[in-house]
Amino acid sequence: MSDLTVRQVEIGDLDACCQIESACFSPSEAASRASIETRIKIFPQGFMVAERDARVVGQINSGATDQDDITDEPFKQLIGHVPDGKHLVVFSLSVLPDHWGQGVAARLLQRFLQKAEEDSRKAILLLCKAGLIGYYQRFGFVDRGRSASTHGGAAWHEMALILAQK
Repeated sequence: MSDLTVRQVEIGDLDACCQIESACFSPSEAASRASIETRIKIFPQGFMVAERDARVVGQINSGATDQDDITDEPFKQLIGHVPDGKHLVVFSLSVLPDHWGQGVAARLLQRFLQKAEEDSRKAILLLCKAGLIGYYQRFGFVDRGRSASTHGGAAWHEMALILAQK
């Protein structure tokens, strides 16, 4: 397996990011092309991709807020986004299925957390399904319990990682 590069997203990555999103989430859960494009254009510093052999194979994207409530659907369109907000809210951490089990998601998440600390963020928040709670706990996230969100008709858990302040 060749080397993996994690870098900030560029608008030219839009098609690849849409492909990853649709491969990893059901149609009712996946972000639309317009939503992904908005995230790239408005908050590229909160959006990273993993690239292998000049092919984007994974992504992590987010918005920033000072709010603690992350169940707000319009926020996924970056409505209410505050670029220098104290919290980053992860919308999607996803990897093409043929690259699962190769550490791509872990590398994306580790670099994302490092950048959040460099930017003096206070916390990383996200919603995940019950089956992924243990995965995020390995990175220090705490399960805050069942979320009020019913995005895509699914049950979600709210996870939080409080970052060390320097």
